[in-house]
Amino acid sequence: MPESRAPWERPISRIHRPDSSPTAKPQRWSRPEDVRAPGSRPAPEVEAPTEKIAPITASTPRPVTARPQPVGVAVEDRPALTRLAMSKVRRRNRIRTIARGCVSIVAILAVALTGVVWGYLRNTDRGFAQVAALDPNSADVIDADGQYGDETFLIVGTDTRAGASGEIGAGSVEDAEGARSDTVMLINIPADRSRVVAVSFPRDLDVERPECEGFDNNTNTYTGEMYPSAEGDKLNATYALGGPKCLVKTIQKISGLKIGHFVGMDFAGFETMVDEIGGVEVCTVEPLVDYQLGTVLPTAGEQLIDGRTALNYVRARYVESEGNGDYGRIKRQQLFLSSLLRSALSNNVLLDPGKLNGFVNAFTRDTFVENVGTQDLITLGRSLQNVDAGEVTFLTLPTDGTNDWGNEIPVDSAIKALFTAVIQDLPLPGEERKAPTPASEPAPAPLVPTVAVDPATVSIQVSNASEMPGVAATTSEELANYGFQILNVGNFVGTAAQTVVRYTGGQESEAATVASAIPGAIVEQAVGLDDVIEVVLGADYPGYTTLPAAIGQPVEVVQGQGITQAPALPENLAYTNAADDTCA
Repeated sequence: MPESRAPWERPISRIHRPDSSPTAKPQRWSRPEDVRAPGSRPAPEVEAPTEKIAPITASTPRPVTARPQPVGVAVEDRPALTRLAMSKVRRRNRIRTIARGCVSIVAILAVALTGVVWGYLRNTDRGFAQVAALDPNSADVIDADGQYGDETFLIVGTDTRAGASGEIGAGSVEDAEGARSDTVMLINIPADRSRVVAVSFPRDLDVERPECEGFDNNTNTYTGEMYPSAEGDKLNATYALGGPKCLVKTIQKISGLKIGHFVGMDFAGFETMVDEIGGVEVCTVEPLVDYQLGTVLPTAGEQLIDGRTALNYVRARYVESEGNGDYGRIKRQQLFLSSLLRSALSNNVLLDPGKLNGFVNAFTRDTFVENVGTQDLITLGRSLQNVDAGEVTFLTLPTDGTNDWGNEIPVDSAIKALFTAVIQDLPLPGEERKAPTPASEPAPAPLVPTVAVDPATVSIQVSNASEMPGVAATTSEELANYGFQILNVGNFVGTAAQTVVRYTGGQESEAATVASAIPGAIVEQAVGLDDVIEVVLGADYPGYTTLPAAIGQPVEVVQGQGITQAPALPENLAYTNAADDTCA
């Protein structure tokens, strides 16, 4: 404002003239116009004068700063060192110089080694041919949260007659065009890395093929042509039509496992990998002769085989002594991989840079993958360094004969029991696993107070675990009349000691609301249900339901634990333990 001071100006302290009178008041500065006539309006006060700070120029003297002063005894005044003291000083300086040189050399070597490792990883990663295969957000995945931290690989050996595979005796394009999934193996490693489970799928397994996009095996690309879903298809034909994407969707629907990595390999790549590690030892009780491939192993007993022989060993499926050729071949593949695993984990490969580098190069050169890199394999290998061969189990998907089209008929209940055990990390047949350390868990509260919700927001699956036929259908109709959404009705796969309402974490209110409509029902937390509430009708079910609790009303239910048990695995489940080196 006009006549006001600038922000950088400050008022000068007011100076008052001394006055001997004790009651004298301090005077203030005034201007002539402050003198006014009697009765006139008082003039506004005038601000005190401010100090004017001169600008800094070249002639302004610099501020004086204190200079550092020497301390201690001057050099010329110090006493002379003795010969012993001089020797110690020279020795100390020499050690300091050597130490600095060593540190510099180590730093240079570390930088160089880091560059070599980084370059090696980048070079090997370039060898991987990439292909679209995974479906991570599939609705077929069971208990996705419970599978967090697990590593699941789908390994596929493709039967193609083109290129190098045709040159090694796999056949010609005239025999069979395109490519088929000759070997399909699903490998699961739990988050705690305590075991490895590999499940083999028969190539002629009868499956329900989902809607798939066409796949060109020669270019590893998709054509854009869509094929509708179909029933009664063979598993290997699913790959031939829709490639890795279609196969992953099919396997994911059968198993409920979240497939996070895909690895595909043809015949030529398999042969090269075996040769790079110097062959693999196998054993057979009698000579192995195939009607199509000829004599694979002319003699019985233990023997070291090369890549070409190993390829025929895992491919042979027309062996008279094995009966069902597909399952005999799967057993040989599991035995071969067990031996390959023992060889790869031995010092012969891990401590031999030439063999290890050749194995990695062969793997990267003749495979097509998604979400698989050299660093991923190294990290996974380190996490499995404490896993013994006995903790690696190979299983075969349960089937029961063939249908009119020659397809292997899957046993759905046994398959569900198998993959339930895999997902929930339950013991498996033939598994030589270390006993886990028991963890002390706090006892659950017997009562769970909660508030009832709207039945229209609750999705229910009704399962019959009693001996009363048709009770699940009747109960589902009654629950539907109360407004509950019925998703599925069927038999419970497993056992239940009494009627129970099963739910996953976060669904306590929904489970309590359902339990309030079933007299005597208790609630139990489970896995694999997501947002669905499962009503398991046990032998104590009274046969009727009641009106559920009103919306917003408090509900108290009994919390149970261990009421339901996972389905028992079939007794005739075929398995192979990786530590088993007996002759077969």
